[in-house]
Amino acid sequence: MNHRRVGRREVLAGLAGGGVAALAGCLGVGGSDTSPLADHPVAEGLADQPTQGPAVGDATATVVAFEDPSCVRCAAFHRDTVPRLRSELVDPGTVSYVLRPYPVVFEWGEAATRALWATYERDAAAFWGLLDHYFTDQDAFSSGNVLDLTEAWLTAETSVDAAAVREAAAADGFPAPVQRNLDVGEAADVTGTPTVFLFRDGEYRTSASGSVSYEFVTSALEL
Repeated sequence: MNHRRVGRREVLAGLAGGGVAALAGCLGVGGSDTSPLADHPVAEGLADQPTQGPAVGDATATVVAFEDPSCVRCAAFHRDTVPRLRSELVDPGTVSYVLRPYPVVFEWGEAATRALWATYERDAAAFWGLLDHYFTDQDAFSSGNVLDLTEAWLTAETSVDAAAVREAAAADGFPAPVQRNLDVGEAADVTGTPTVFLFRDGEYRTSASGSVSYEFVTSALEL
């Protein structure tokens, strides 16, 4: 079954009905058990997703993050939490950080996600740079300019074929790995972003959404 915007209706309904806190700052925490990562819904296709740090299975812990480039809380997560995760846990090899692009918030995030994936297929480093660009300059993007701004940034900052990425970003639907994220997110009850799933020693610890702090991650993973 093809789900174009899994969770988008729930997200927009929450915004319209006064449920902004669910996306804009409240921390939703999932139940804790000891099921293996291999048996968890988010494990499907995990090896195909952009990863920083060791490969999944080669580090003490794994963080799987569902994120939308148009999501304000995702931008805050990347500003306040991710840099410390990278410097203190990912770069030293303690944590594998896996990002599952999950476009469910604003419409421009869909084109941005297609651009991110087309960039990832060409240059993984450029993918992470473009993601940071979306989050850092998020207020500048809209459905009307996301293709122009993306092409301009890729041309100026990378050696990626920016025109080819633009063409992919303008297409309908999603590439298979992104569509898989939408299906996996539905199976794992992901209805907002960012949502992170935390695993240690191959076993599930917990999940959280909203304002996920560095301290929450390290406490849940006992790091």
